[in-house]
Amino acid sequence: MAPRPLLLGHRGARAVRSVPENTVTSFDLAMEHGCDGVEFDLRLTACGRALVCHDPKVGKVTVARATCRQLTHLPCLEDVLRHYSYRAFLDIELKVPGLESRVLTALRDSNLRDTVVVSSFLPEVTTELKARSAVVNVGIICERPSQLVRWPKLPVDHVIVHHSLLTKRLVQRIHSAGRKIFAWTVNDANSMLRLAAWGVDGIISDETQLLAQTLN
Repeated sequence: MAPRPLLLGHRGARAVRSVPENTVTSFDLAMEHGCDGVEFDLRLTACGRALVCHDPKVGKVTVARATCRQLTHLPCLEDVLRHYSYRAFLDIELKVPGLESRVLTALRDSNLRDTVVVSSFLPEVTTELKARSAVVNVGIICERPSQLVRWPKLPVDHVIVHHSLLTKRLVQRIHSAGRKIFAWTVNDANSMLRLAAWGVDGIISDETQLLAQTLN
């Protein structure tokens, strides 16, 4: 039997529509459901803050052109790190370049390393992260086959793969290369059980209550 994978809430407990995603409230709910941690997104403001946000615009406000004073309802990275410290595993997705040094500084100041992976769809971001820090876990996110083929050439510790691309052979190949593999976004019990049996290291899901009930 493979060890149980890490159970991670996608932007928190995203399936619970009454709670806004990518908020501390949603993260707390995922943990209450029985998850080990959460995945969340970061964007960079014009004033240089790393805010938890998935989309480039919040309402009519473009995050990259705004100051944090215009987006006071969004949590910042430092708040999340302080709130969870060592209580949760955090998968921090960088949506844009330019966040690398800010994120690494925040992680160093909080003494977090083993319970964090910093991930991105952008190969240049993963390369920059590893160039700046050899000790922080870095992950490449893959949704299409054209993205997946790049992982062996990138300096990453984790390969975070959309569930539709996953095969048992791929899991074995990534493990043979000394890297870890997370699956996203897995929202049905049969897929959760199958991927756990294949030995994936983490499963990211919107359905956090189902995920915990299925695999805990």
